[in-house]
Amino acid sequence: MTGGAGFLGSRVVARLQERGATDILIPRSQTMDLLDRANCRRVVQGADLVIHMAAKVGGIGFNRENPATLFFNNLMMGAQLMEEARLAGVQKFVGIGTVCAYPKFTPVPFREDDLWNGYPEETNAPYGLAKKMLLVQSQAYRQQYGFNGIFLLPVNLYGPGDNFDPRSSHVIPALIRKIWSAKQARSEAVDVWGDGSASREFLYVDDAAEAIVLASERYDGPEPVNIGSGMEITIKELVAVLCRLIGYDGAVRWDTNKPNGQPRRSLDVTRARRAFGFQASTDFLTGLRRTVEWWDTAAESEIESRMGAEV
Repeated sequence: MTGGAGFLGSRVVARLQERGATDILIPRSQTMDLLDRANCRRVVQGADLVIHMAAKVGGIGFNRENPATLFFNNLMMGAQLMEEARLAGVQKFVGIGTVCAYPKFTPVPFREDDLWNGYPEETNAPYGLAKKMLLVQSQAYRQQYGFNGIFLLPVNLYGPGDNFDPRSSHVIPALIRKIWSAKQARSEAVDVWGDGSASREFLYVDDAAEAIVLASERYDGPEPVNIGSGMEITIKELVAVLCRLIGYDGAVRWDTNKPNGQPRRSLDVTRARRAFGFQASTDFLTGLRRTVEWWDTAAESEIESRMGAEV
């Protein structure tokens, strides 16, 4: 399973082990770079199931600065790994895509049938299109080789243990860190990209892991499947909730010179429920509170370690 040591992958591994899986190979990028096809070949040898979660990914700023890297790395990892899985006789390949694959102006809620009805939002397009090629490849391989590849489209994830690096984090951890830092510094205001009008749907990471395992067990169809919670919140509303949870009472300054990203994101999750019985179970406010509490503890530990090192 690629990406098995990561934010989402570690949860998937735990659920597979709970279901009795004992022989799970988790390649690490430091020693088994999947841009090298020989490494892809090694990863799939003897495997019955391959779950491909490894990805080069980041937030809007990272995407704008690294479009070529995002396109090439994600395309090559997926294409090579699936080809080697086919050649090795792997019984099932689970490709994890991204909501960024959807067109910029998609009717809400996003339905899987609208996936090809336009070009993705510009800052996400190289990443989204590279990941969407997993769908094209899996359907082509099914048609020509009878290869059982499925493709899942998870929405924005969040939860304890997320990537809080401001250079590459997604919206929730980026906002938590920014607002938390403003509180610690007693800043009068915090700056947030865009105008707050864009909306997003978020899925708690443990729910996403359960969805992937259920699909691995129960779904064998050629059509893509949305993985989400079915909720929608504007960035302005999200910032207000996070300020309350973090206890920050300063002003919010919207930097309208920065992009909003895709105008709206909310998924139709009917197919996942019908196809393999998945429905998100974590209330958004509960998940958000757990994430804020995790970061508060992690950040305090980081500060204490740094102060100890300086003594």
